[in-house]
Amino acid sequence: MAFYRIFLRWPLVGRVLTIAVAIIVAAGVIIHFLEPATFPTIFEGIWWAVITASTVGYGDYVPTTLQGRLIGLMLIFAGAGFLTTYFATLAATAVTHQNAYLDGKEAFKGNHHIVIIGWNERSRALIQHLSLLKDPKPILLIDESLHQNPFSDGTVHFIKGVPYQNETLQKGNAQQADLVLITADPDNNERQADMATILTIIAVKGMNPNIYCLAEILTENQVENAKRAGADELIHTNQLASFAMLNSLLCHGMSETVMFLLDHVNGSHFKTIDMENEWDGLTFQQLSNALIQKRMLLLGVKREEDVMINPPPELTMKKSFQLIIISD
Repeated sequence: MAFYRIFLRWPLVGRVLTIAVAIIVAAGVIIHFLEPATFPTIFEGIWWAVITASTVGYGDYVPTTLQGRLIGLMLIFAGAGFLTTYFATLAATAVTHQNAYLDGKEAFKGNHHIVIIGWNERSRALIQHLSLLKDPKPILLIDESLHQNPFSDGTVHFIKGVPYQNETLQKGNAQQADLVLITADPDNNERQADMATILTIIAVKGMNPNIYCLAEILTENQVENAKRAGADELIHTNQLASFAMLNSLLCHGMSETVMFLLDHVNGSHFKTIDMENEWDGLTFQQLSNALIQKRMLLLGVKREEDVMINPPPELTMKKSFQLIIISD
């Protein structure tokens, strides 16, 4: 009785296949004992049952008694019923699964992935660049406005839903994610977009406190609130764009240079690295000369929240520093 209750909870495909296999095996065993001369082993009986149920009918084994032929008739009807139902259900399940995947209803089962929240031109370009890296991580896109996965090639898993709702984050397995990027909603005004971003930060960090959270903020007065919500790093898009415009006004063509520096796929790698033990105690000038031998250009150092670009050559480097470099 307990097995029957468990059996009823199985998927329909599993239940139909189990019944069909049980009928075939039972018929093969019975026909062996009914006609041992025609079916000398149980295997021959099961072989005949499979061929009969699938309506292939090779004719290599044919029952001669009335009882055997009745079993054959039963198998033909079972094949036309259960096996046809099984393959039809299997095909329908595959189509349903594919539609659910494209429509963003299929839960993500992976881990150590990157979660990108919000669909816009920035996230589209970012996903394309991430997919070109040597060892790309699995990418999960969460968006409320999209009706279908914009990447039908399977490189990106899509979840449709409100990003700050618990159900959506659970579908995206945010508990096991390594990184999350929250982009500003272009359909809202700047204040509403920032409030939605902060609410999403709180929801993501509440579910996974260890995830590295990078968020896009549009207004200056919401920067501190985003930090209080738990964001590990903020991209102040409007300020970043205004700096690029200012530099281009003062030095023509600078925007193209900055874009090249920030392009990890086609350009140099502009990044921060940790100090190594053997560099502790060196001056900025000494370390800069050493890094040049490794094709790394030392631009400055980061000390907690303070950033120093082109510091004095005699500055003593400490283990707690992070180095701002350009590498090949």
